Amino acid sequence: MKIKETWISVVFFLFLLIDTTNADNFAPENIDGARTINTAAAKVLFNRNYPFIDVRGSDDYKTAHVPGAHHLSIKNDFTEQNLRKIVEKDQPVVIYCNGISCMGSSVATQQAVAWGWSNVFYYREGITGWKQQGYSVQSSDP
Repeated sequence: MKIKETWISVVFFLFLLIDTTNADNFAPENIDGARTINTAAAKVLFNRNYPFIDVRGSDDYKTAHVPGAHHLSIKNDFTEQNLRKIVEKDQPVVIYCNGISCMGSSVATQQAVAWGWSNVFYYREGITGWKQQGYSVQSSDP
């Protein structure tokens, strides 16, 4: 069991090494075990009070995030234990980052599925899509 957990961790951290700033790198459209949603669907889930997880860096999160979104940076504190503090494995959860050129939400979604979350919504368009639709955002005090 430890070997499998170690292998998953190694793969997870290799994904973190991907350059997310290059616009030629687009996040995958689908993640096995999760449902990809667009901004319209994200808004419906938001209105139903589904928990949103923002996996971007702290500065991005502080600047603007989906109102009420929980922050678990993919590079710092997106762990099984931290995710479980927010949502149980059978409950729905929406995971997002900076949009289709950001790999963070795809990596986090893959990891959540690997950890056993069964009702994961992969919001590929992320905060970029949210803002483009004119939906309100929240900022955090410094």
